[in-house]
Amino acid sequence: MSRSGDMRLFADRVFTGYRWLGPTTVVVENGRVAALESGEVQATAKLDKGHFLAPGFIDVQVNGGGDVLLNDHPTLEGMEAIAAAHRKYGTTGLLPTLITDDVEKPRNLKALATQAIDFQSSGILGVHLEGPFLNVARKGVHRAEAITPLTDNDLGWMTTPFAGALLITLAPEQTSLAAIRRLAAAGALICAGHTAATYDQMMQAVDNGVRGFTHLYNAMTPQTGREPGAVGAALDTPDTYAGVIVDGFHVHAASLRSAIKAKGEDRIMLVTDAMPPVGGKSAEFYIDGRRIIADGGRLVTEEGTLAGAAIDMATTVRNVRDLLGLPIEAGLRMGSLVPANFLRRPDLGRIRIGARADFVALDNDIQVQGTWVNGV
Repeated sequence: MSRSGDMRLFADRVFTGYRWLGPTTVVVENGRVAALESGEVQATAKLDKGHFLAPGFIDVQVNGGGDVLLNDHPTLEGMEAIAAAHRKYGTTGLLPTLITDDVEKPRNLKALATQAIDFQSSGILGVHLEGPFLNVARKGVHRAEAITPLTDNDLGWMTTPFAGALLITLAPEQTSLAAIRRLAAAGALICAGHTAATYDQMMQAVDNGVRGFTHLYNAMTPQTGREPGAVGAALDTPDTYAGVIVDGFHVHAASLRSAIKAKGEDRIMLVTDAMPPVGGKSAEFYIDGRRIIADGGRLVTEEGTLAGAAIDMATTVRNVRDLLGLPIEAGLRMGSLVPANFLRRPDLGRIRIGARADFVALDNDIQVQGTWVNGV
């Protein structure tokens, strides 16, 4: 395989994002899929027997990896280190995620991300700003004193042109509908999260541009019989997307199955909400001076509050099969095709002519055997 992104890659099985193909040679030219040829045709690279090729995973919520927390390293090097740590787990596209922090960091990060996006083989597709426009009542691990309302100054830099995806998680009840409309009109992807919104407030926000829900069920008003809350609004809006953390800790398997049944597999996307231990060597780290420790597979503060997750995308896809009892195709789609559609990127999350050559090679236990980003 050349560094230019040209190759002829053969696999016994190929999952395109829609269906399975038998023995196929995927022809890649200039980082794009140029052809899908039946059988092994002049292959320059091939997967081992029993392994299969699938679209690379796309993770829209990645706080850290490789012992790097984006909030501590809001730099080009920090983003690239996080992307590299997750690539070994099949993630070929991601949004480095900045949680609530000092006001200058989000603006600087958006500018820096442009450089990473220009280098397509980085896998960085944009940035996710999870806060600071949240509701303190549902803050989770976010620092309360840094949570702030959205201002006109914020709208100014957030609506300037951007080459990548700008995902903003906010609490709609803390933000004007006019501001939500302005962000959506500028192309920002708006998700509701860390919110105490009622069902009616959330439905209004959806009508004005909210496109999805960040870590469904977590840090939002739950669904009850008389007040459906934010969770009820998510399940009642078929055109919105919802990110879910399938680690066995954040959400019960039955609740996840219910959400998938309500919204359909084409609107549920897998996210890791990953923190520095993923792909790293240390089992603990700090957020704003607070010690975060691994406890039986969970990441928690010393008070026991969940603080992100210690899971990678390959494990998440495997958990869809093993914890939720769904076909592996469901996990593969929710880990690639669905987030690509959420990001409005028809060139990602699928293997077809014209799509970017972002692939993951997997064995039958969903263990990663190799990744390609933009054909490299």
